[in-house]
Amino acid sequence: MTIGRAQRLVIAGGGLAGSLVALAMARLRPEVEIVLVEASEAFGGNHVWSFFESDVTAEDLWLVEPMIAASWGGYDVRFPKRERTLPTSYHSCRSSLLDAALRERLRPDQYRLGTPIAAVDAAGIDLEGGTRIHGAALDARGPDRLDALDLGWQKFLGIEYRLAAPHGLERPIVMDANVDQAEGYRFVYCLPFAPDRLLIEDTYYSTDPGLDAEAIENRIGAYAKSQGWRVAAVESREQGLLPVAMGGDFDAFWPNDGGPARLGLRGGFFHPTTGYSLPDAVRLALLVARQADFSALPALLRAEAARLWRERGYYRLLNRMLFRAAEPAQRYRVLEHFYRLDPATIERFYAAQSTRWDKMRIMSGSPPVPIGKALGQLWA
Repeated sequence: MTIGRAQRLVIAGGGLAGSLVALAMARLRPEVEIVLVEASEAFGGNHVWSFFESDVTAEDLWLVEPMIAASWGGYDVRFPKRERTLPTSYHSCRSSLLDAALRERLRPDQYRLGTPIAAVDAAGIDLEGGTRIHGAALDARGPDRLDALDLGWQKFLGIEYRLAAPHGLERPIVMDANVDQAEGYRFVYCLPFAPDRLLIEDTYYSTDPGLDAEAIENRIGAYAKSQGWRVAAVESREQGLLPVAMGGDFDAFWPNDGGPARLGLRGGFFHPTTGYSLPDAVRLALLVARQADFSALPALLRAEAARLWRERGYYRLLNRMLFRAAEPAQRYRVLEHFYRLDPATIERFYAAQSTRWDKMRIMSGSPPVPIGKALGQLWA
């Protein structure tokens, strides 16, 4: 069976990147026919996505507002030799709210859930079972061809607890690195969603993508106990693996072979150091929605990915220093050193918009890694 129309945008994958395109199209281009196809039974998976307000421009914030579950006027970081409260507003989004927004704003004929995809090309999507949906295709099904990149990993497992008493936190702890560092840079992340509800996430940077969920869950329980928090119930769990780019071959990652347009991690649209993709996903969803000719999307998005790859080389250098110039137990010192900087410089870093002056300041001061190893990574 074939489904086809000349003017149609078909989106493969209802994760963050693909879903934001669908929401942007529903708001800005309601005259265009779209079809969003997702293999699972809900959009967005099981995730909490967080971002600094400075990551998204004020005029673009409307796109993610329906999925924001909580906001705070600042955040804390904690290191062995530095504790600090930063004034940048911080927002956390839930995938359940993204799912609800899509079901509310799209017509039933504009999306398909529980629909596995067999293949995607520039002219459409092939579903398992033989159905083809014709249209300009966007492939947002998650990472692919990662073997072309030199990667480390940010691994995490989070548990949302209902506590027996208020936790006492006024704002998120974005990094608490006062924990064991034997495996490499590790920190605990806490989101206070309500006085008695708290997401505690154990995160660490590693060269190994493996994740021992049971061991990490035990560490989270021990951390909660060390803070004096008594658990009444476990509300939810999530775990994930984010790429941290140190180098690679962009042309091998995204060959110029006439394939479909790619979005999200599949297109390399993520911050090289944090692995976060939400800021790029917002900006690119609006870029897609404002195009007059959707057939030009493969070339447009590949060119944008190539531009970002060139411009974000500095962050890949920092990653090489973190992974290869610092001993695992001392890697936290790179971030401890970073957090001496002013809030605006820190904001630009997380938004992947560091200026030339920012880059010099980040590298200045007493080096947190051995000089010889650091210089070696400059030429790697």
